[in-house]
Amino acid sequence: MQKRTLPLLLFAALVWGQPWDEKPPIPDTVSVEANVAYDRHKETVLDVYRPKAPSPAKRPGVIVIHGGGWVGGEKEGMLAGFVLPYLEQGFVVANVEYRLAKAATAPAAVTDVLNAAQWFIKNAGRYGVDRKRVVVTGASAGGHLSLMVGLTPKAAKLGPAVDVAAVVNVYGITDVEDQIEGPNQRDYAVTWLPEQPGRRELARRLSPMTYARRDAPAILTIHGDADDIVPYEHGYQLTKALREAGADAELISVHDGKHGFTKEQWTGLLAHSFQFLRARGVLR
Repeated sequence: MQKRTLPLLLFAALVWGQPWDEKPPIPDTVSVEANVAYDRHKETVLDVYRPKAPSPAKRPGVIVIHGGGWVGGEKEGMLAGFVLPYLEQGFVVANVEYRLAKAATAPAAVTDVLNAAQWFIKNAGRYGVDRKRVVVTGASAGGHLSLMVGLTPKAAKLGPAVDVAAVVNVYGITDVEDQIEGPNQRDYAVTWLPEQPGRRELARRLSPMTYARRDAPAILTIHGDADDIVPYEHGYQLTKALREAGADAELISVHDGKHGFTKEQWTGLLAHSFQFLRARGVLR
């Protein structure tokens, strides 16, 4: 493949380490509604964060989804890298928990985040959110689930179809089949989607690549070209497919980037993310 055929924004090499692993205190300027149930399972809860300062207009909203290979992670780990930076930009944040593989294997996680997104949009008025300016974001498996929120059609029968304005995908899996067999097989993917009848077909239904189309929401992907967990080709191929379909898609390619970022680099990547959202009218 000729990677140079797709224009990219390039960043310097990054080192392993995820700045969103920290759990900082919540500022007094932010109100929190914790562990709100959006479905019937004990894991299907979310936290809503919003600025206490009054706003003359409705605010943008963002749905944050943690990673962990569908087998680990927790919503509290997203505070430093996602929740607080988006709050600082004036967003109302829904930080989502969902069923991991130990509670329910695929497609449970996808169904859960679709239900969470539907809940947040239905309750947008309650939190002063503009339904037309809702974004979804996450990293790794959270990036995959964010893409599934933005792209999954009703015909997929995985959960409700959700209308969001944009997706910010941080090195998310875009081709699940690639991670359950072959040279890029990963244990976490096999745990989440174990051997079963119709496994490949289910993997395709769970893959954002399957749903690349013209009417997709605006999608920004951030991916290191030396990622040894989720291959760079996942982000590259999805962006290419979306563009070829006529959709609005951009890729920030991190030169020599692995599966993780330094705080300094993440700050720069967040700035580009907000610039992307501002250019599309989500941020004003």
